[in-house]
Amino acid sequence: MAQQATASSRIASLILRILTFILLLISLIVLATNSIGSSDDDSKVRFTDFYAYRYMLATIVIGNAYSLLQLVLTIFNIVRGGDGMPFLDFFGDKFISYVLATGAAAGFGLTVDLKRLMDASEVDMLNFDDKAFASASLLLLAFVTTAILSVISAYTLPKRV
Repeated sequence: MAQQATASSRIASLILRILTFILLLISLIVLATNSIGSSDDDSKVRFTDFYAYRYMLATIVIGNAYSLLQLVLTIFNIVRGGDGMPFLDFFGDKFISYVLATGAAAGFGLTVDLKRLMDASEVDMLNFDDKAFASASLLLLAFVTTAILSVISAYTLPKRV
């Protein structure tokens, strides 16, 4: 029974890690392509002009690198049939989930502030904010999947007697 529970938790971890990687990749693409204005002059506004969006980008890149590493390790452990490194899974998932949560919060905070400062006539800026909001939403979903992974990895930790 314990063997079956471990196999099912490994499969669930693999599915959630793939989902996390995809969510972070889409969030990265949406954020990185977010800009307004013409490319001919210097009045083009990019996401890199705002510190909170740069922080959000950094959390996405860190989360994606960790997610890719854990994805490879999870596939290796499923194929090999081993337990892997449960402490790395547990503490790594906890740390990365907090990093992703702060990145999503920074993105949401700046987006709300920018929307409040804009008037309805600035349609381009509203489109910029909507893309940033979508990227932050995907980052928040990646946080949720990583938080679920940390709960799953808590059950795979060695039991003390």
